[in-house]
Amino acid sequence: MRYGIDVAILGDLAEPAHLVTLAREAEAAGWDAVLVWDHLAFTWGMPSADPWVTLAAAAQATSRIRLGTAVTAVARHRPERLAQTVATLDRLSGGRAILGTGLGGVRQEFTAFGSTRPGGVVLDEALDVMVSLWSGEEVHHRGAHYTVDGVRLAPLPLQRPRVPVWVGGTAPGALRRAARWDGWIVVGDDREGRMALSPDSLAAQISELRRHRANAGDLDVAVIGVSEPGSSVRDYAAAGATWWLEHLHSYRGSMERLVRRVKAGPPV
Repeated sequence: MRYGIDVAILGDLAEPAHLVTLAREAEAAGWDAVLVWDHLAFTWGMPSADPWVTLAAAAQATSRIRLGTAVTAVARHRPERLAQTVATLDRLSGGRAILGTGLGGVRQEFTAFGSTRPGGVVLDEALDVMVSLWSGEEVHHRGAHYTVDGVRLAPLPLQRPRVPVWVGGTAPGALRRAARWDGWIVVGDDREGRMALSPDSLAAQISELRRHRANAGDLDVAVIGVSEPGSSVRDYAAAGATWWLEHLHSYRGSMERLVRRVKAGPPV
């Protein structure tokens, strides 16, 4: 089991300097990753920071921890631009990027700008385009939603064959999609900061993942949850989780309280 923090960069935590502070403290305290929310929360009346700019700042303030999103609504982006952005972060960080992906759970982030949230087929095609661009080969793609006419991306991500792609969600389509890529992200806590996902439920969902992937042992499973210093999350590791992502958001208290939790280190 590896350990990271998942920071909701909304509200008071939308101040980019806060993420840099949390990233520095996380690396010093022995955490393995910093992931951030990716939302246009200003469409629903709450401040929100750009995840890629804040992660770039965190990359310059750290040297070891992995950096990524949990999760990015890929269909809000052009895949060629997102592929370039992630590749740039991967190079800037020395090969530490992770791309967490999903459909996007807040429809207003689409409808406020005159579009609708697309279905999974759009996400699947966008990911195919991005991975093709990361290959370094000249890409020729004509699909139902995207066209790439003889383009070669440069510079490429440092990680080969690609930046790890993790998929969020618990719907059947999300589980099938996660089985195709490098990891699965599941939210385990509720807004009151209580664990709502039991180890048994996690194990059942991982069994469903295995139905769609012959070699599920090389798939990362990241549980977003809450713990107190010194508490144990071994039951989730036994159920099949490979990552624990400590959920940090304003519902858990002030920035000072969140820093104290990070400084206390990962659960046991």
